[in-house]
Amino acid sequence: MASAPHGSHSGFNFGCFVIPIVIVVGTTVSYASAVEEFKVGDVEGWRQPDINHTEIYTLWAATKRFHVGDLLRFEYRNDSVVVVDKRAYYHCNVTSPSSVFTDGNTTINLDNVGPMYFISGNNEHCQNGQRLAVEVMPLLPQSPPPSSPPQYQEPEAEDSPTPSPVSTSNAATHAQELAVSRTLSSSVLVTTFIALSWHSA
Repeated sequence: MASAPHGSHSGFNFGCFVIPIVIVVGTTVSYASAVEEFKVGDVEGWRQPDINHTEIYTLWAATKRFHVGDLLRFEYRNDSVVVVDKRAYYHCNVTSPSSVFTDGNTTINLDNVGPMYFISGNNEHCQNGQRLAVEVMPLLPQSPPPSSPPQYQEPEAEDSPTPSPVSTSNAATHAQELAVSRTLSSSVLVTTFIALSWHSA
């Protein structure tokens, strides 16, 4: 009995591990590409609103869709970002914050589904509208591309049955018999005509 080629066992194991690795990497890239970073307030940044634009951050958030994994970036000067609960948000209360940032360029990861609340650490700024509430939605998996509908294919035309040699032979035989019958009939008629002519004479 012939022995297996040297190294064939190692090649089989390598192939088994390549496919899972590729799948994991592809999935990671797919979800990473869905993450977005939002600069709070866009060109306005994070600041105390003007007296006629106190709803600036409410209107800004209403035009966005935030998902788990997205990032909020606050740019500000001589101010702060305070993460609070719903009650503290409406009362501009900074006595029990979840987090406080004062670095001037703060990036916050939206890592949980549900509402998140941010206010300025300056009570007057918060009362004048420097506060932000966002609703974080779950990250939905990407839908697979629609499959192409099945294409209609006309059935192939059936081949006409080929006459069998037996049927062809029978037809030829029948034609020959008919020709002989006609020849005999003609001969009988000629013979009878000659006999009648001789008898009359």
